[in-house]
Amino acid sequence: MKCRHCGTTLKHRVLDLGDMPPSNAYIRPDELEQFEPKLPLKVNVCHQCFLVQTEDFTRADALFTPDYAYFSSTSQSWLKHAATFSRQAIDRFGLSETSFVVELASNDGYLLRNFSAAHIPCLGVEPTKATADAAEHLGIPQWRDFFGLMVSDEIKSTHGRADLIIGNNVLAHVPDINDFVAGAAHLLKPGGTISFEFPHLLNLLRECQFDTIYHEHFSYLSLIAVRAIAIQTDLKIIDVAQLPTHGGSLRVFLAHAHDPRAPSGNVGAVLQKEINFGLMNLSTYKNLQPEVDRIKDELVQYLADAKRAGKSIWGYGAAAKGNTLLNYAKIKPDLVPMIADAAPSKQGKYMPGSHIPIVSPPELIKAQPDVILILPWNIAPEIMQNLQPELRVGTEFAWAIPRLTTKQI
Repeated sequence: MKCRHCGTTLKHRVLDLGDMPPSNAYIRPDELEQFEPKLPLKVNVCHQCFLVQTEDFTRADALFTPDYAYFSSTSQSWLKHAATFSRQAIDRFGLSETSFVVELASNDGYLLRNFSAAHIPCLGVEPTKATADAAEHLGIPQWRDFFGLMVSDEIKSTHGRADLIIGNNVLAHVPDINDFVAGAAHLLKPGGTISFEFPHLLNLLRECQFDTIYHEHFSYLSLIAVRAIAIQTDLKIIDVAQLPTHGGSLRVFLAHAHDPRAPSGNVGAVLQKEINFGLMNLSTYKNLQPEVDRIKDELVQYLADAKRAGKSIWGYGAAAKGNTLLNYAKIKPDLVPMIADAAPSKQGKYMPGSHIPIVSPPELIKAQPDVILILPWNIAPEIMQNLQPELRVGTEFAWAIPRLTTKQI
């Protein structure tokens, strides 16, 4: 395979998670007896541009289907995060009723609702029907397609160029990352700004966040790699912020290469932090596989011990990251018989691969399990806060990453 960005032949393996089903391919009851496709999930690093990336085994349109089950608005903390960003962006970039904001992979309108409420014209670009429908119900216009240079040109011809282009947790999801970023550059108005937010590769390696690796994530991004892609598309990084979301993310602000704004000191500081950690040293990437295996073994041992002690175990949060963890650890309903999730789009279905049933949170409350395995560990505090008033004293919460952690009520 060639590097998605620079075309260099990939020779350096970072992680091999074996064969996995697509992490968001939740199974309906009538599909349980049907053949379930599983694809190799292998990750490599490019020794030229240091873009970390999965091997190509599937296409984006086979992963982001019309009934795609991830709805951003399910998480209250993520809604709050989006609202805070929107307020800051409106003030920082002087956005008004004469501005135009475009969000790439706008999902269910979780973010653009804030710009709409401020009477700032906006457009969501979203290929999946279920989430685009939800956004349109909020009155947010949708362009239903996968974004790239061709779609960018169509939007530009129809709506004009954008003052602000937002891409939250989408840059990792695109197989042709060069075309995607070039499309954003083409759509950007002179003097405009692009904001890309994505989980930081440095945190993935440092905290062993391997469950964020799945087929829908084609790339795992550092500022080093994003800078290389930006330069190729006549963009430059003017600022970067380090965020706590998704286990540690970067929010990168880009502008046209000729934009008079100079890069802030944050840019050099984060680049140096990545260099100091070793993101330009191939030996750094060889440490991930043994750490992943340690986490897997510790979790399986913990669950087996709990079951042997007669404790009832449920999972919470049917997140895509949870599917990577469950399938690599080969955890089935014999260890975790049920998973509760707040998203109606997932309830009544089954987790891909493990075939664990997904039910509503009230069913978990009714069952009062002894142990609750939190799969979306990045929002564990929010989950515990929401569930704790309804659970008995002594209930134990657990999550596996970056290390096995347990907390009792």
